[in-house]
Amino acid sequence: MSKYYLGIDLGSTTSKAVIINEQDEIIGRGITNTRANYSVAADIARMEAIYNARFFILKKNLANEIAAKPQYKKYLSDLESVFQYEQFKVRIDKLGDELLKTCYNYFDGERRQTMVDHLRIIRRAIKPKIKHQYIYQNLGAQNQFFRDIVSEKYNEEVSKFDISLFEPLMTIWDKSITAAENEVVQFDFESLIKEAMDLLKEKYDNLPEQSENIPIESERNFDAEMYLLKGEFNSVSESLRDRIDEVARLEFNIENMTGTGYGRALLPFPQDCIRSEILCHAFGAHAIFPNTRTVLDIGGQDTKAIQVDKYGLVTSFQMNDRCAAGCGRYLGYIADEMSISLNELGPLAMKAEKEVTICSTCTVFAGAELRELTNMGESRPDILGGLHKAIIMRAMSLIARSGGVFNEFTFTGGVARNQAVIKYLTQLVKANYGDNIIINIHTDSIFMGALGGAMFARRNINVDLPSAKKTTA
Repeated sequence: MSKYYLGIDLGSTTSKAVIINEQDEIIGRGITNTRANYSVAADIARMEAIYNARFFILKKNLANEIAAKPQYKKYLSDLESVFQYEQFKVRIDKLGDELLKTCYNYFDGERRQTMVDHLRIIRRAIKPKIKHQYIYQNLGAQNQFFRDIVSEKYNEEVSKFDISLFEPLMTIWDKSITAAENEVVQFDFESLIKEAMDLLKEKYDNLPEQSENIPIESERNFDAEMYLLKGEFNSVSESLRDRIDEVARLEFNIENMTGTGYGRALLPFPQDCIRSEILCHAFGAHAIFPNTRTVLDIGGQDTKAIQVDKYGLVTSFQMNDRCAAGCGRYLGYIADEMSISLNELGPLAMKAEKEVTICSTCTVFAGAELRELTNMGESRPDILGGLHKAIIMRAMSLIARSGGVFNEFTFTGGVARNQAVIKYLTQLVKANYGDNIIINIHTDSIFMGALGGAMFARRNINVDLPSAKKTTA
């Protein structure tokens, strides 16, 4: 029986899980919004990683067939998207029940009935839209968070109603979403995958002929692959059914696990299975980039500048852990102030023609300063350009105190997904430490802590951090 190792990084904003095999190969990834209930967040991330691992193993077992028949690759990709929708469908029904419960708790009489009627209108409107995006536009690969997906559509529908309904409907949302997220939904993979296969068949049975017009412009990108599979769907589905059933029944033997992250002390793990996130981010970064000597991790709540040796073990570090200034939560606050999504911050900052000077990256004063700059006529892109640059200048100060930048330099954490942060980080590292510095940013940057945790679990080694003074700068 194969042995697998689990790492969970319980961050302040997101919780990540990684499963590796005995060769340190990542076979499963799971991510979820961190909730007030850390145990729930850990369970959901772990379950998502196991589901992802089943698809990884399925694709690995079928590597030769996929190489020979591209329609197999398309089928499995579509199947995973539809599987994610089947999970989503259960969760949105539970959220719908929670919204109604909140409505009944906070309103009565005619006002209650008005709210109930509008909630039902919202539910009927958003479910088919999200279903379409999962099945035809691979929504699961674009946005991994249930809250974000539903929130966007919920807000769109609420904005169509009379302005007097905005506040009560948003209050219902705010008081319902956390409760809905805090419920661990136990999915049966085998049942869900069969439902996904049936729904996928329905999709291909209902595809128009190639000569007909495709109504959604974005679907045109998938025409060639879709219609290649359409002609052979039944034979592909039947030929893969046994292999899918085999993976669905596979038992995952988690040999050992390690917990890390901001909320690691609250994980339901034995104490000897807990490691510092500094150790884990360093170990994970070194695993992906073996020449790494300097690591910068910007997470939701803190920033860490870390120096490592040739084995990936920490030799020195500096961190800011007293406030979220310049971290993921700060960026989230800025997004809220500007009434845009977190994902829009980076692209908007990339349009800056100049960087407005930001006096403080303190969350407490951020809103007032943003409003003042806006009233002075500064554009949003220029303000955000200055803000992103200020965040990196703050991080560079920590890096300098940790010992500077040595080849290679690896950037980890959720903020590493922000294009503007990457732009200013690259500029300032090159300007201060030379053009020859190699800067590593990986698609799995947000999972580095969980990966390091899984690798500690496999090695079962006990190491500690060197002494270092924490800073509030």
